[in-house]
Amino acid sequence: MKLFLITFGFFVLVILAMSIGYWVKRKSIHGSCGGIASLGLEKVCDCPEPCENRKAKMAAEAARQQKLQQQERII
Repeated sequence: MKLFLITFGFFVLVILAMSIGYWVKRKSIHGSCGGIASLGLEKVCDCPEPCENRKAKMAAEAARQQKLQQQERII
């Protein structure tokens, strides 16, 4: 039981450290190679137009970026 508690505490500390890093840098977590974006591709599928779900995500991301830029101007 003692080993379980030590291991659990270690994982809690690692997750806490990761969350503090996220709060400080305000960047989303991503892989070391950059994923599909490093290849210059916008999307995985070969569809000529993105689906409604993808359009909603793109609009939300654009609004988020605009809000971040406005906050940087204030600071």
